[in-house]
Amino acid sequence: MLAPNSPIRLVAGLGNPGREYQRTRHNAGFWFADLLARKLARTFSAEKKFFGEVCRLDADVWMVKPMTFMNRSGQAVAGLSTFYQIKPEEILVAHDELDLRPGEVKLKMGGGVAGHNGLKDIRDRLGTAEFWRLRIGIGHPREQEMTEQEVVDYVLHRPGEEHQKLIDSTIDKCIDVWPLLARGEMEKAMHLLHTKPKPSRQPEPPKSPKPEAPDPAPPGADT
Repeated sequence: MLAPNSPIRLVAGLGNPGREYQRTRHNAGFWFADLLARKLARTFSAEKKFFGEVCRLDADVWMVKPMTFMNRSGQAVAGLSTFYQIKPEEILVAHDELDLRPGEVKLKMGGGVAGHNGLKDIRDRLGTAEFWRLRIGIGHPREQEMTEQEVVDYVLHRPGEEHQKLIDSTIDKCIDVWPLLARGEMEKAMHLLHTKPKPSRQPEPPKSPKPEAPDPAPPGADT
């Protein structure tokens, strides 16, 4: 059952600070936040009291990139939500999602944290899991029978070229539905994000013209 469609007043893009993490899979939330800020011609500024980089998207709408490393992301989110009296259901957290393939994205309200330390800290500091999540697929290496440590290494490495293109196209799709999210039109946003485009139909090859029947031979002609 969907929560009431409250307009989003706080966007949190999750990631790790530092150039060495800039292009790693775990920073997909940062990639979304950076692109949204560029599209809206907004600029982030460091705000120590909010433990991150903050920009104002609208009169009463804020966006933050926590600069505390992933496992303390809740400091920034809880700090801003308390200061500006933002309810959990008015918060959207954009983050990388192992359980979705590159090129996939899901918008959901509440639920578990599936081992994501950023979500876990936000849940613990808000005292509730009832906030919106924008889950950006980065793929899971389970098919490769990796250990837990190898999974950690996976999210802290850059995606391959093909996966990067898929993730980038997903983030573009998320940016396209931002006006809906900002207005609280979550069902419409879900429909657009979750619906896979139908494969384009290939045009049928032109039919070869039927050969014309030969004229009948005149009487007495050799056949």
